[in-house]
Amino acid sequence: MMNKFLQIHPADNVAVAVAPLFAKSLITVNGVSFALKSDIPQGHKFALAPLQAGDNVIKYGYAIGRAIAGIAQGDWVNEKNIKTNLEGLLEYKYSPVSAQSAYANRNMTFKGYRRKNGEAGIRNELWIVPTVGCVNGAANQLAEMLKAETGESKLDAIAAYNHSYGCSQLGDDHENTRKILRDIVLHPNAGAVLVVGLGCENNQIEAFRALLGEYDKERIFFLEAQKVKDELEEGMKLLRELYAKASADMRTDVPLSELRVGLKCGGSDGLSGITANPLLGLFSDFLAAQGGATVLTEVPEMFGAETILMNRCESAGVFDKTVHLINDFKEYFVKNNQPIYENPSPGNKAGGISTLEEKSLGCTQKSGTSVVKDVLMYGERIKQKGLNLLSAPGNDLVAATALGAAGCQMVLFTTGRGTPFGSFVPTVKISTNTQLFQSKPGWIDFNAGSIVESEAMDAAAERLIAYLIEVANGEKVNTEKKNFREIAIFKTGVTL
Repeated sequence: MMNKFLQIHPADNVAVAVAPLFAKSLITVNGVSFALKSDIPQGHKFALAPLQAGDNVIKYGYAIGRAIAGIAQGDWVNEKNIKTNLEGLLEYKYSPVSAQSAYANRNMTFKGYRRKNGEAGIRNELWIVPTVGCVNGAANQLAEMLKAETGESKLDAIAAYNHSYGCSQLGDDHENTRKILRDIVLHPNAGAVLVVGLGCENNQIEAFRALLGEYDKERIFFLEAQKVKDELEEGMKLLRELYAKASADMRTDVPLSELRVGLKCGGSDGLSGITANPLLGLFSDFLAAQGGATVLTEVPEMFGAETILMNRCESAGVFDKTVHLINDFKEYFVKNNQPIYENPSPGNKAGGISTLEEKSLGCTQKSGTSVVKDVLMYGERIKQKGLNLLSAPGNDLVAATALGAAGCQMVLFTTGRGTPFGSFVPTVKISTNTQLFQSKPGWIDFNAGSIVESEAMDAAAERLIAYLIEVANGEKVNTEKKNFREIAIFKTGVTL
């Protein structure tokens, strides 16, 4: 029988309702029995002991905030009676801890597409990438014309990736746009790419071509609309040639060490840190043991749990980069006259998350227990195997795009509330609770809610590993089946 509540850590002074609990229900924890003072929704917390105003509320073994009024034993604990302890910028000290994995290298493979530069993709798609938003319509029309002409395509997808930028930007915004578009064009999930420019934009074709560095000139073509009479006619000529080349590609055995996976969550609930997020942590540890790479992002959702990551850094140098990662993002909030700790969202609160510390402690569990090998700035690509941290905001589509741009062939997205969006790489939705999995089968690809019902965490991890290898082998996830494919680029400055 499923336990109806869970004390996550022995030091916790709150427990989490795994299923809805009702007022006056008798609760017994560590031999102590008491009655609940009110109904407790699924995923929400109740007090295991009386708390006075100012007392720390402990969950996951860490303080997630402090009581702002007296809380009785059995009371519902939520954003109305606790608040964050976080404020201002912090000083950090490197206190390294040993980080170990329970997994060994199994010498596994997946069926991927080997690219000319040696990288491997898990999809073979043809992409049309605008250098500027002015040609979004032409890019869309070219994609639809090629789909109509090829019918039952031999490719996994034909897609145009629209965005609003490429002109009227300055400084970091302009460079970030160029970097993200570069990373998309060079991504191994694309068997061929047509880059479509206008001609008068800031993101000029020739300068963008130079930014690519070494690239496969047989698989990446360029079209400048202002230099041709009919950009659709000229575009189709180029696309036909690209399609013929890419459609001849075949899957081949690729070591699992070449798999790169992004870790993301959105619409979290009170079960996120108990089911889906620690499950991703096990997968991250597993993939690191195979020689692969995982990437954790959403920097604002590290606030309050950042020292856990800092102390797992491989070296003092990586620690310093992590400190800059955290403080630079805090300065971004300050520069824009916004509160640093303005989180969680209304949906998070409805799901049982009351403070940013609580959210962060649940979110960072996606990183498992492995060593932090490197820290990537926004728009940078993966250089190190193992666990990486990436600078990007918590916004779902911006962060997922940044993960794909870093080189991740897929993104794992845990959610307790549900969302249908998809990025430009397969975006695997993992539910934190079974109700969501059952109510949104067209959104959710994998259910982690079974972990609080009857399934052991290790068994769920093996099930997830097997499923994700099938995704790498070509099994489509829901966002791909529905053709939900988008990109979003981070913007911080003015628009001209």
